[in-house]
Amino acid sequence: MARVLVLTSLQRLYRNSRADETLRQPAVTNVPRLERAATARRSGSAPRFVGYLPEWFMPLSAYHLRTSVAVSDIQKAVAFYEGALGLRALQSGPSATIADGSRVYGSGGGPALNVYQSVTAGKTPATLATWYVDDIDQIVEELSSSGVEFVRYEQLEHDAKGITARAGGGRIAWFQDPDGNTFALEADV
Repeated sequence: MARVLVLTSLQRLYRNSRADETLRQPAVTNVPRLERAATARRSGSAPRFVGYLPEWFMPLSAYHLRTSVAVSDIQKAVAFYEGALGLRALQSGPSATIADGSRVYGSGGGPALNVYQSVTAGKTPATLATWYVDDIDQIVEELSSSGVEFVRYEQLEHDAKGITARAGGGRIAWFQDPDGNTFALEADV
């Protein structure tokens, strides 16, 4: 199996550094990373280079990320995600126990949202995903006309559409799918 090596700027700087020969010690790969770091700190041999990444380290930032959302009924979810939100299903397939229990929806030019049927549906009150939009007023109006209801939180002031000011500037609005999974729309203006 071929091994692909992607070097970050920090790794290239580490490889090219001539200032401190202790940074050039060969990586020990048979000891877990955290144990090596703790041992290096105790012995005083830890690199002085803040953010040191050994050559073998493969960061997750190099890979695409999708959010996964559990729903109790995939057919109701399909009606909501495709009908009300207007998302396009890129793929349909099995969930853990249901032959046609999942969908992959596209957003922003690629796959972005995995929706799958599960008994764990709607168990978190946290926002699961956020769409960053240019015109939040227009998107809220379009979704509202499709039957999407926007959530209003008591501790926040919302306008008539359900949009509120975001800390640090910009605006935000939240909505939920039929299982109570929360999503947001955000705009910097």
